[in-house]
Amino acid sequence: MLLFTHTAMLGHEPPLGHAESPERLQAVLDALDGMDLERREAPLAHADAIARVHPKRLIEALEPAFAEAREIRVRLDPDTYISAGSREAIYRAAGACVAAVDAVLAGEDDMAFCAVRPPGHHAEPLTPMGFCVFNNVAIGALHALDAHGLSRVAVVDFDVHHGNGTQTVAEKEPRLFFASTHQAPLYPGTGGADETGIGGNVVNAPLPAGTRSAEWRAAMERQVLPALDAFAPELILVSAGFDAHKADPLAQMALETEDFAWAGARLHDLALRHCKGKLVSTLEGGYDLPALAGSVVAYLTALRRD
Repeated sequence: MLLFTHTAMLGHEPPLGHAESPERLQAVLDALDGMDLERREAPLAHADAIARVHPKRLIEALEPAFAEAREIRVRLDPDTYISAGSREAIYRAAGACVAAVDAVLAGEDDMAFCAVRPPGHHAEPLTPMGFCVFNNVAIGALHALDAHGLSRVAVVDFDVHHGNGTQTVAEKEPRLFFASTHQAPLYPGTGGADETGIGGNVVNAPLPAGTRSAEWRAAMERQVLPALDAFAPELILVSAGFDAHKADPLAQMALETEDFAWAGARLHDLALRHCKGKLVSTLEGGYDLPALAGSVVAYLTALRRD
């Protein structure tokens, strides 16, 4: 498995005490030191790749904010900040997903994990929000469709928060499948079961606070995985958020570390069935450091099983 990351992503610095801290990525990287992964530096994303999701007017409008942030931290929305090191981190987070898609589709490895921050799945085409500036996974997905000529790409999102930005992209793109399990009600307030996209290419499984392993696995088995199987993707991307863990401070679901291993195994099976094992995961949420680190290792270990 390939690992795409970069130390520059540690330079994205929200205010002290902010949940999306550099320590999150460091905890993940420390935990992955013991795994046999081929580490590659995440490149800066090219503006044309970003523009498949975010119009150039947004990309250009952010530049004055990035310039201002070299001197003083800038607040883009109530939860989303940029600092002196944020521009490079944000462009490398998106670039990691593009490079991972390129490598996997070129046959350099079947799978890749993008250990990145800031996360991306809340970023709407015209609106940074929810800790996210560019939608990393959506950028990777549209790159696979448009640059590589695929006809069916799937994104599965098991972050505890609904990936509203990714869904917004899927709702306009029938070649893209999006499925999400998430706590509801919870930020950002989207992701109802009645939100089904174009011809059912969006599948949402909202779950109440307190949801435990059995209920979450049932939602995956009854809703997400059958729909993914029916879509028969040529590439699977995963928004791998680990904040549905019972220890996480930002939500109230109650998953165990082993649940993420279970998800990895099931997604691996479907990747083998439909796309010769080709699967790219990118880090989204997860805010309890021990739970985050342990869950990432469990998930990737299950993905790499023979």
